[in-house]
Amino acid sequence: MSVPETEPAAEGAETAATAEPGKAGRPNDPRLPWHGKPRTADILCWLGIVLSGLLYWVLLPLRLSLIGTHPVTAELLNGGTESIISAAAFARVGDGTLAVVLLAAIPGLMKFDVLYWWAGRLWGERFLMTLPGSARAAKHMPRVRRAGRKLTWPAVVASSFLPIPRAFIFVMAGWAGMRLVTFLVLDLIGVLLWAGLLAGLGYALGHQAVLAARAISHYSWWVTIGIVALTVLAALRSQRRPRTAPADNAP
Repeated sequence: MSVPETEPAAEGAETAATAEPGKAGRPNDPRLPWHGKPRTADILCWLGIVLSGLLYWVLLPLRLSLIGTHPVTAELLNGGTESIISAAAFARVGDGTLAVVLLAAIPGLMKFDVLYWWAGRLWGERFLMTLPGSARAAKHMPRVRRAGRKLTWPAVVASSFLPIPRAFIFVMAGWAGMRLVTFLVLDLIGVLLWAGLLAGLGYALGHQAVLAARAISHYSWWVTIGIVALTVLAALRSQRRPRTAPADNAP
């Protein structure tokens, strides 16, 4: 009676056991959203998000100085609320048109949104927990996954109107499995609604908003210094707050 050969199975088990410690031994930084060694997509998405944040601060002085002189250019660079209102107010007094104001707001508001959708597809909940306000919204994450498009579709459209960061909603949409084309269409609808509301406000204010925009441009460097100082103080204050350590459920 012949005995079945067990050497290949044992050899495969030994190989798997050898490979597992090597995989587990890869660096896993809790400050980063991926596990182990990053892929090319991880690096590209992470660099895009970091550069978008740096670009915001680099363009801040220029953005404020352009509000009272070239508000449409300020829209294209950043898509800020104040630049859309100012551009519509300038259109009211005969300098530009509302159509140009709305078209300029699209790239200004949407240019980095797809990065956060991509982050949701790549890293999901792990990246969500790195965003501001994630601790309060963590309890709603299972509900988002269960609801699917019934919740994520209207949330993307209304993202500019909700009192939570837009990036958080975009990450949730990617995490919930929303397709890229669907995301871009819904985001475009929401951006046009938000820009239309601000443009209507600026057009109604008219000359008064133009005077206010020119005053902001005149004191743009002082306004920039004030914003940076408040941001630094807020960051220092948040770091000094005591954080409760998560409960350890391990035996």
